[in-house]
Amino acid sequence: MSLSQHQNTAEGLLRQAGSRVTRGRVIVLASLLDANRALTHGEVQARIGRPHRVDRVTLYRILEWLTHSGIAHRISGDDGVWRFTAKAPEHSGVHPHFECNTCGNVICLRGTFELPTVVLPAGFRGDEVELTVKGECAYCRPRRSNAGRSRTALRRTTSR
Repeated sequence: MSLSQHQNTAEGLLRQAGSRVTRGRVIVLASLLDANRALTHGEVQARIGRPHRVDRVTLYRILEWLTHSGIAHRISGDDGVWRFTAKAPEHSGVHPHFECNTCGNVICLRGTFELPTVVLPAGFRGDEVELTVKGECAYCRPRRSNAGRSRTALRRTTSR
């Protein structure tokens, strides 16, 4: 599906949430729906592009509003940058994420997971739980393996 095809879905989600449907909200949510991974503020801005122009501050406010409204959620990366993704129906609660150590992409993990129980000290109240599995994604792992083989082959060739 393309960004324009996700606009109808975005409108429907906004209406379903009882929210005001604005051009900015629709196009930002459509860009999150179109992505197969969590996007940074800059990546959302790049996906929206010139024809739909939303200034940086408005984009930030829309992303925060979508998060606060429960239509999207944000994930913090090791680099300190928030990434945003549309909340899928199967992710109504806490769910784990995967972050690639090589490219930095973050995705929501689908399926049923039993998250660990954390016992807080007396008087403490938790508001959020984040669980991120870190490693190499399916795209980076083969590239890294092939790069390692090439270096090994090169060393063998040059050492003769």
